Amino acid sequence: MKRIAKFEKVSLEQFIEGMKDCFDSYSEEECESIYQQINLPKRATSGSAGYDFYAPVTLTILPGETIKIPTGIRVSMEENWVLKCYPRSGLGFKFRLQLNNTVGIIDSDYYYSDNEGHIFVKLTNDTNENKTCVIEKGNGFMQGIFVEYGITIDDDVVAVRNGGFGSTTK
Repeated sequence: MKRIAKFEKVSLEQFIEGMKDCFDSYSEEECESIYQQINLPKRATSGSAGYDFYAPVTLTILPGETIKIPTGIRVSMEENWVLKCYPRSGLGFKFRLQLNNTVGIIDSDYYYSDNEGHIFVKLTNDTNENKTCVIEKGNGFMQGIFVEYGITIDDDVVAVRNGGFGSTTK
């Protein structure tokens, strides 16, 4: 098995900035306490492809509601690899919980962005059964799978990323 990546926490300052952007009710002291308890993504079993990301706080997502979550996580990986992120299967099955961009794509160069490559997640509870989704702090809510990719023979891109969503098309 190839070992091509390493998960890390973003800096405390970056996490607090992300928390303030997503949840304005937390004080800096509360954010620091949450940060200290963040767990790095892990596989549940030796046969699992996905690395589980854990909720930094308890999340309640009402039917039809969308929530943005700062994970506090970044990942360094070798070139020609990508981390593809999906909701945990059970949450999708029970609540039709969906990532707003369908599949989150974390490129290897995102690690070097001004925001330290902080991985954010935007989830929607798209239930058609009027179910409220509650994800307890520390429970898995998303899984990331590393995938190797290739490029075309005539590819000559030399541009460097500095940003997140939509930054590669500017």
